[in-house]
Amino acid sequence: MLIDITPAIEPGISKVWPGDTPPTQEFLWRIRDGASVNLSTLHASVHLGAHADGPCHYGEGARAIDEQPLDLYLGPCDVMQVPGRRGERIRIEDLPRTPTEERVLLATGTFDGFRTFNQDFSGLDPDLVDHLHGLGVRLVGTDTPSVDLFEDAEITAHRRFLAHDMAIVEGLDLDGVEDGRYEFIAPPLKLAGFDGSPVRAVLRSLP
Repeated sequence: MLIDITPAIEPGISKVWPGDTPPTQEFLWRIRDGASVNLSTLHASVHLGAHADGPCHYGEGARAIDEQPLDLYLGPCDVMQVPGRRGERIRIEDLPRTPTEERVLLATGTFDGFRTFNQDFSGLDPDLVDHLHGLGVRLVGTDTPSVDLFEDAEITAHRRFLAHDMAIVEGLDLDGVEDGRYEFIAPPLKLAGFDGSPVRAVLRSLP
């Protein structure tokens, strides 16, 4: 069974990080106007909805998203419900169990979606990032638009991801997804030199 964990991108409705570029759709051709096809242009931030951060997003001289190993975004993952506290960080002791896979998706339940974009979502404690790295985790996904708190200009969690060369996927829709092991499928677009990419994130049930 496939579970789509990608929030819809809705031009004119979907919100992005304040100051970033919201999605707009411009129709260049329309069948109803006599054209042979519908043809439209998307103008938006690459950190749109469910998206993968490239290391160069938070580290000068680090890899761009097209340079990321694809195997990071494909393979078994462990989905965990964690007790998210609005405006606070998820800590090591909040994990319900020890991760069993190289990819961990954390469902905090503290982000109300890209139609509203509340700013009091949970972030990750830098010590938690260090802890997950020590357990062999290579990718962490969250149901929030950032692994850091909204007002953390020092992006302390991002910096630990950079130090350990771990991958980040943000903005996942994990509402209603049960805890457990799944196959994670969310490759980013091959955007040369870019600092991130939207993903179509999917979970596949494992036997």
